[in-house]
Amino acid sequence: MFEPESFLQLQTIRDFIRYAWSRFNQEALFFGHGTDNAWDEAVHLVLGSLHLPWDVDANMLDARLVDHEKLALAEAIGKRVLQRIPTPYILGEAWFMGLPFHITQDVLIPRSPIAELLEHELQPWLEQPPLRILDLCCGSGCIGIAAAHVFPEAEVVLADISPLALDVARRNVARHHLGDRCKVVESDMFDALQGEFDVILTNPPYVDKPDMDSLPPEYLHEPELGLASGVDGLDAARIILARAADFLSDGGFMVCEVGNSMEALQNSYPEIMFIFPEFEKGGDGVFVMTKDDLLGCRELL
Repeated sequence: MFEPESFLQLQTIRDFIRYAWSRFNQEALFFGHGTDNAWDEAVHLVLGSLHLPWDVDANMLDARLVDHEKLALAEAIGKRVLQRIPTPYILGEAWFMGLPFHITQDVLIPRSPIAELLEHELQPWLEQPPLRILDLCCGSGCIGIAAAHVFPEAEVVLADISPLALDVARRNVARHHLGDRCKVVESDMFDALQGEFDVILTNPPYVDKPDMDSLPPEYLHEPELGLASGVDGLDAARIILARAADFLSDGGFMVCEVGNSMEALQNSYPEIMFIFPEFEKGGDGVFVMTKDDLLGCRELL
């Protein structure tokens, strides 16, 4: 049970981090939305709730809190422990490729390993700076907006079927002052899109039914529309594979994430040699295909 009055006995930022750390360990929470352990989660939640940076001066940890700050932290810790709400949803903010993004429960929490490919400017596949980029199934817009930062001359289209997700994406475009280069489009996959793109980046739904049926409680706060993709997790990927070539320019390529459905993808298309980059920072299940690759295997799709 959480009794907010008992939190008044805690005095400093350090006290609250220690308390949250203990409770998170006690409750055996699941971590996977920006942290992977109870300590980092406690630091993230407490400092974020106090509007303090993660690298705050260590001396500040002994600063005493006023009562309304204590009660706000009690509420935040309660949401994390009792409701199992992921910390980024509680804070309304997540980070992707070192950039902050506004989020709500209408979008997935950013965590795609595609960020690492963008940090390396999509090498070695990119022969010249792209002029037009598509972020398909964009959700919060984090991938497309990160791409706009990496490629400052590119026009970026953010596309998603969810109007609520697109509201979040528009807010993030405005937050990053990219309204002149980032266009937000409501589209069921490619249906409402026009023209060709030099690069397609996509993190579509890819969770299969067995995984959906056994998700930790934290993931149930994320929109099912952004997670579930049929029995084998490939409903969205099949559409993308079949149609992406028609929207790529000559020499263009696609980066697509399928996560844990990677094995199902390879088993479904054994004749296709998918390229899965290795990631230094963790993550897998992202493949790269050129327009020529996609056209060459079209009869197999």
